[in-house]
Amino acid sequence: MTKEDLFLFLETKYRQYNRPEFIKTDPVSVPHGFSQREDIEIAGFLTAVISWGNRSSIIADANRMFSMMGCPPYEFLLKANDRDLEIFRAFYHRTFNGEDCIFFLRSLQHIYKNLGGLQGAFGNINETGIKESISRFRRIFLELKHFPRLEKHLADPSKGASAKRILMFLRWMVRNDGLGVDFGLWKNVSSASLMCPLDIHSGNVSRKLGLLQRKANDWKAVEELTDNLRQFDPRDPVKYDFALFGIGALEGIR
Repeated sequence: MTKEDLFLFLETKYRQYNRPEFIKTDPVSVPHGFSQREDIEIAGFLTAVISWGNRSSIIADANRMFSMMGCPPYEFLLKANDRDLEIFRAFYHRTFNGEDCIFFLRSLQHIYKNLGGLQGAFGNINETGIKESISRFRRIFLELKHFPRLEKHLADPSKGASAKRILMFLRWMVRNDGLGVDFGLWKNVSSASLMCPLDIHSGNVSRKLGLLQRKANDWKAVEELTDNLRQFDPRDPVKYDFALFGIGALEGIR
């Protein structure tokens, strides 16, 4: 198809899938269960961290994690002691086990009590660029003593990882198109600074549409895909994540 045809196709699919009707079957439904900013951030981040595998299992396990807290996540983190955190030793989602969960909660507690919250931990995304911001966040998040094995749950784009789950979380927090799916809480971060989350579904569709030539789903592929999407909307290229994921995961096009 021509560039104009591709633009119209992406716009149509973006509008088809960027709708509140699709929230309930997507992991973004979990942070939508909260109303306070900090609760949405924490719920969004932890849900994104375990967002791999079957989507219904992701949603069920994320909701189970937050029900174990017994109160909204921000309130829980402010008051939780070691004894309170021990109950999460029984939590797991695929390879994300109880020890991982306890560390993630401790690190989030440290970030909210001492560093101004998740947005502050990412720094100035507009100025430094999203790759450096993610690497900065990862260094801060892993400052507390931990088992090296759990570092795999936070991808590092400086080592070539696509960082799909972190990019998805940032999309949720930053984009604000008024359509009710993404939250737009981080108002001083430009949507133009975001990079498109990339997984097997969006990667395969992107290659079929000629938006991606690179074979590996790594950080270089994220940059290539996002650069191409900027040709269609330089101010908000990541909106087409809805189109690419919907075509691949929901329509089953490989």
